[in-house]
Amino acid sequence: MSSVNSTKLPKAPPSGAADPLIQSKSDRSTNALLLVVCLAQFMVILDVAIVNVALPSMRSGLHFSTTGLQWVVNAYTLTFAGFLMLGGRSADLLGRRRVFLAGVALFAFSSLVCALADSRGLLIGARGLQGFAGAVLSPATLSIITSSLPEGRERNRGLAAWGAVGGLGASSGALLGGVLTQAFGWPAIFAVNVPLGVLVVALGLRVIPVHLPAEGRRHFDATGAVLVT
Repeated sequence: MSSVNSTKLPKAPPSGAADPLIQSKSDRSTNALLLVVCLAQFMVILDVAIVNVALPSMRSGLHFSTTGLQWVVNAYTLTFAGFLMLGGRSADLLGRRRVFLAGVALFAFSSLVCALADSRGLLIGARGLQGFAGAVLSPATLSIITSSLPEGRERNRGLAAWGAVGGLGASSGALLGGVLTQAFGWPAIFAVNVPLGVLVVALGLRVIPVHLPAEGRRHFDATGAVLVT
C-alpha cells in the first residue's frame, strides 16, 4: 500500500493555463495563415517593380513605342490604386475568404494572359485586369490578418510580417525580373505568378477561416472607383 500511495500521479495543469499541445497547434495554424496571406501580398507588390527590367525586351518583342511601353506599368498601378477602396469594401460585404480566393484566382489568370500576350493591346489590357485583381486581393490580406489574429502580440507580429513582405516584394522585383528575363524571356515574369497563385488558393482553402458577409444593404461605389481611376 505504501508503494502505491507513494506513486506520484501527473499533476493537472493549473486552471487557466494553456495546454502545450493546443498551443502548438494554434501556433502552426497562425504561421500557415500568415504564410498564405503574405505570399499573396508579395505577388501583388512584386508585380509593380518586376516589369521595369523587362520593358526593353517587351519593346522589341511587341514593337512598343516609348509612350505605349509606359502603359505596361501604368495600366497596373492606375487600376490598383483606383479600385483599392472598392476591393476593401468587397472583402467586408462579400466575405474576406471568398474575396481573397477570387482575387488570387483572377490575379493568376490575368498573369497567364500577360505571359501569353502576342499584341500590345492584349498585354496592356491584361495588366489592367491584373491591377484590378491586386486591388481586390491586397485589402483582403490585411483584413484577414486583423480579423483572424487576436489583438496583441500575435496581431502585431502578423502586421509586421505583412509590411515586411511588401517591402521585400518591392525591393526584389528588379533582381527577379532581371534573372527571369535573361533566362526565359519577358513572359516568365508573369508566368511565375501562375503556380504561386495555384499554391496560395490550395493552401487558402485549408487555413483561412470562413467569414460571414456583412448583413444589411450592400452598396458598392463602383462608379466612384471608375471615376477616380
